[in-house]
Amino acid sequence: MTAQPWWLNPCPQPNPSSAEAARERQRQLTKPAGSLGQLETLAVRLAALQGTLKPSLEQLWVAIFAGDHGVVAEGVSPYPQAVTGQMLQNFVAGGAAISVLARQLGATLEVVDLGTASALQLPGVRHIGLGAGTANFTQGPAMSLGQCEQALAAGQAAAARARAAGAQLFIGGEMGIGNTTAASALACGLLGCSPAEVVGPGTGLDADGVAHKARVIERALLLHAGLKAPLELLHTLGGFEIAALVGAYLASAQAGIAVLVDGFICSVAALLAVRLNPSLRPWLLFAHHGAEPGHRAVLQALDADPLLALGLRLGEGSGAALAVPLLRLACALHGQMATFAEAAVADRPA
Repeated sequence: MTAQPWWLNPCPQPNPSSAEAARERQRQLTKPAGSLGQLETLAVRLAALQGTLKPSLEQLWVAIFAGDHGVVAEGVSPYPQAVTGQMLQNFVAGGAAISVLARQLGATLEVVDLGTASALQLPGVRHIGLGAGTANFTQGPAMSLGQCEQALAAGQAAAARARAAGAQLFIGGEMGIGNTTAASALACGLLGCSPAEVVGPGTGLDADGVAHKARVIERALLLHAGLKAPLELLHTLGGFEIAALVGAYLASAQAGIAVLVDGFICSVAALLAVRLNPSLRPWLLFAHHGAEPGHRAVLQALDADPLLALGLRLGEGSGAALAVPLLRLACALHGQMATFAEAAVADRPA
């Protein structure tokens, strides 16, 4: 009998005993019940995921996955594909937003090139070499099933490195000119909505550019009509870096590492991963509500309640990195506040 693919292996369930112990601790802390709102909920969730009374998020792993997209030939981005490779160099040189944020957070940052249009060999970048970007999905599948499985495995390998380093939180980021087009096409396929409902400016398209991008996606959806299975959608409409995110999210959860999901593209990857393997969902935390129009619909499909709403649309994992201090403070409040008994404070009104 053929073994099932690794990405279908179940993720462990949150520990209910740790969750209840954490809720009980919250009831004993020197504050009115529920007064710290979502921070209390986050602390309890993290306690359940880590199987401990007092969770911690000191060890962070940030993996940036990069890949180019053949659909750029349709004029869906104001930037040339060369920018993808140039940004890879900027990541490892320390000049990108996520590079700055990772330093500030004391996080490990790795950069994984799945396949870019420029032939690159950059020190500090992991080059996987799946091809010079995906194919143009208005003319055929974006990638072969084999390429898709290799990209999933690259994400799995990143999660394995995170686990080996003792990471308590995994953040995935993405880089690839044209990837909001791929993510929008996937969102349409997953949600059954029209391109006009999800397509946004990406890296800065004007209204005419947005309308053109929607028409390009509509052509692709007509060409590939009838696709519903998540893996089919991924290899037909997705990107190398999106597939790597899917693999990384699933493998992180399977390894017992909580995942903090970034913006629109990462949320589409998360939705696809959950559709592949629903046991993933408890391991996903959501950082922010981004500016792309489709992000709201994807978050609703995931029943997600993001921590921030700052109008971000940068990608790179930057929004997730910005949310880390809130998660750390939730853990600190939960673990370090005094109980009513410890502080000799009355635990109810007179």
